[in-house]
Amino acid sequence: MFGLADLLSLIISAFIILPVVVFLRETGYLLVSVIFGVNNPRLTIGSGPRLIKLGMFDIRKYYHLYSWYSYDSLKRESKFVYVCIYAGPILVNLVLALVINALIANGYLEEYKTFWDRFVFYAFYYVLFDIVPMKTANGKPNNGLIIYEMLRYGRRTDYNQEPFIPSTTEVEEEYQEEMEKIEELKEHQKEQVEEQKEREKEVLKEQKEQEKEEIKEKKKEK
Repeated sequence: MFGLADLLSLIISAFIILPVVVFLRETGYLLVSVIFGVNNPRLTIGSGPRLIKLGMFDIRKYYHLYSWYSYDSLKRESKFVYVCIYAGPILVNLVLALVINALIANGYLEEYKTFWDRFVFYAFYYVLFDIVPMKTANGKPNNGLIIYEMLRYGRRTDYNQEPFIPSTTEVEEEYQEEMEKIEELKEHQKEQVEEQKEREKEVLKEQKEQEKEEIKEKKKEK
C-alpha cells in the first residue's frame, strides 16, 4: 500500500534525485567538449526567466527536471570528437552509478542506503535510455543512435532545424527575444488593467452624477 513513507520517497526522487541525475548527465557533454576546446559553453539549469548567470551556469526560475547544454563551436572537429561528446553523458552516469553501487556493496553509505539505491537506479535508467539506439518520443535519435550511425555509416544525424546540442549564442538571442515578448505582454496587460480601472472610474463618476441629478429632480418635485 502506498503510504506516507512512499510519498516522501517519491518527493525526494522527483525533486532531488532525478534533477541531479539529469544535471550530471548534461555535465557529460561539458566535460568532454572542454577536452576538445569548446567555445562559449553553457549549462542551463531549469527553464523560464533567468535568476542568475554564474560563468557558464545559467540558472532559471523553474527548476524541476530540466537541464541542458549548449556551445558555439569546437576547436577540434572530427567523427571521433562527436562520438566522444555524445558518449559523455552515458559515461558520466555509468561511472557514477558503478562507483556508488560499489560503495553500497562494500558496506559504505549504509546510513542513507535507500536514497543512494534510488540514485543508482535512476543513473542506470538514463544510461539505458541513452545507450540503446532508438528514436525518442519527439522522433529525434538518442545519443546511442547518433553514436551508432556515426560508427557504422560515418555520418552525423544531429543536423536538423533544432540541433540536439544548440548554439549558446542562438539560445541567448532566442531567450532575449522571448523575454522582450513577455515584457511587452506584461506592459499590454498592465495597460489593459489601467484602461479597465479608468472605465470603472468613469462609470462610477457617471453613476454618481446620475444620482445627483435624481436627487435634484426629487427636490424640485417637492
